[in-house]
Amino acid sequence: MNALLTVAGQEIRAGIRNRWVVATTLILAALALSLVLLGSAPAGTTGASPTAVVVVSLATLSIFLVPLIALLLSFDAVVGEAERGTLLLLLAYPVARWQVVLGKFVGHTAILALATVVGYGAAALLLFLRDAAEPGDWAGFAGLIGTSILLGAAFVALGSLASIAVRERATAAGLAVALWLVFVLIYDSALLGLLVVDQGQVVSGGLFDALLLLNPTDVYRLINLTGSGAASLLSGMSAPGEADQLSTKLLYGALCAWILVPLGLGVLVFSKRQP
Repeated sequence: MNALLTVAGQEIRAGIRNRWVVATTLILAALALSLVLLGSAPAGTTGASPTAVVVVSLATLSIFLVPLIALLLSFDAVVGEAERGTLLLLLAYPVARWQVVLGKFVGHTAILALATVVGYGAAALLLFLRDAAEPGDWAGFAGLIGTSILLGAAFVALGSLASIAVRERATAAGLAVALWLVFVLIYDSALLGLLVVDQGQVVSGGLFDALLLLNPTDVYRLINLTGSGAASLLSGMSAPGEADQLSTKLLYGALCAWILVPLGLGVLVFSKRQP
């Protein structure tokens, strides 16, 4: 455990030296604060509170931004060290390979979590100072922060797996871009095209729900944009398919699986990799 924390601490220190922590925090804070200042205009017509509007807006934009930041943090976690020749030195220390993978994952996730809490927390503080939030809105905002961290962790795990599976940093970068394009842009477009072609003949409500669970960004979207009446009203979404099959526990479980499965595969592949 000490070795794991040492590796994680090294990644955090590297993130501080490389300005990743500051840059990520500033990006998320600027996004969140701009939405607080400019994004509450629809509240007057929908009757929803400004906080609900901010939660929906942040959740929508986080789907694009958080996975990208997570992949940029993690795509060269292993392959970058291999190219620089420091991976052999790291493995020469009394540290297990699984500790290397988990330590880097913990370090990168901690950077992203810190940036998310501080960045989105600044927006929450501004909402509090402006007295723009109702008491029931804070649970939704806290859920947004928590699920954003989980979404980031899922893509950190995917980026780490990509970094372990290839031998060149350029290949890992291309794979990271491909992962972002597939999960953030292409998957939903392909799913929509499938629904149009199928016309409800094969893809039933239950199968559609299962297909949504195969994309971590869709799981995140369902948690934050269909979790409350205000969010559903503002986002124009309702629970798809058979709503009772997609309980909150199932959605959170699916998001956690998107963290654990790539991470487990990364540990397995790295255990067989020659430095």
